[in-house]
Amino acid sequence: MRDPRPALRTLTGSARTAVRTVCRPASLAGVGTEIAWVAAHTVLYPLGALSERRRERGRDELDRFTLGDLPPLQRGLLMGDVVAAGTPILLVHGLVDNRSVFTLLRRALRRRGFGRVLTLNYSPFTHDVRAAAARLAALVERTCEETGYEKVHVVGHSLGGVVARYYVQRMGGGDRVHTVCTLGSPHAGTWSAHLLPAPLVRQLRPGSALMQELAEPAPGLRTRFVSFWSDLDQLIVPQRNARIDHPDLAARNVLLRGVGHMSLPIDGRVVHEIAQLLAHLDEDGSTVTAGVTPIDATTATGSPASGRPAVPLRAPVSQ
Repeated sequence: MRDPRPALRTLTGSARTAVRTVCRPASLAGVGTEIAWVAAHTVLYPLGALSERRRERGRDELDRFTLGDLPPLQRGLLMGDVVAAGTPILLVHGLVDNRSVFTLLRRALRRRGFGRVLTLNYSPFTHDVRAAAARLAALVERTCEETGYEKVHVVGHSLGGVVARYYVQRMGGGDRVHTVCTLGSPHAGTWSAHLLPAPLVRQLRPGSALMQELAEPAPGLRTRFVSFWSDLDQLIVPQRNARIDHPDLAARNVLLRGVGHMSLPIDGRVVHEIAQLLAHLDEDGSTVTAGVTPIDATTATGSPASGRPAVPLRAPVSQ
């Protein structure tokens, strides 16, 4: 029988750290925001469960890349980089959730000029991360076929980030996905997953077979990763397990202080970082703005793959 004492010690230590974090004045505002957003999200949840079938309007939006009817922000991004403005962004929600968690993020990205922001709904009764990743793979292929773009970006909240990473790292999605942004995703598992016996939740436990798969080598993977994690995340235990620490992945970890798990998709800093990250790209996948993580791991270490100087990482926000 497995000794439960190490897990209990981890949970106890994390609980003490969480109490100290919550008691900070800056964190109290984050707790209030979390409570307010959870209440609002509860109201929006039934709408998010509806099927997204507005195909005619969707096709009109895919083709509507003329300047005349666009607001100033969209016009500015389109004129600055038509590839960045048109590259599809796919949003993937977490466990027992739906696309409604991205209501504000989706609207903010559209307002900033991104014309193709789509969401993936998968069943809350899904039993396997791999099954959800297969659904994501199908949506990616369908989106590329409909838009003519060869690559997409993926933003995943909580479990959605693990789904996106599994698709890219273990199912060949690196050929289709340019950038993955994860928000409070248990990349190294979470001890809170021991509270539920569901098969999918068991996959999120530290040391599970799925976590061991994600820890395996992934040589040659060019997809860039940005992981947002918070010291106030109540579902990722310990919170640092939301970081991506893999020697073969070009990953940047961004620490946010005083943001609850459910509030990550609505946090202004997250929206700004994602918009900046996805708005300044060359057609070959490299970046042109300082502070944006290069797609190529060799570029990130200072050996430019395309002959340009390496783009520095923004150290103050990375932990």
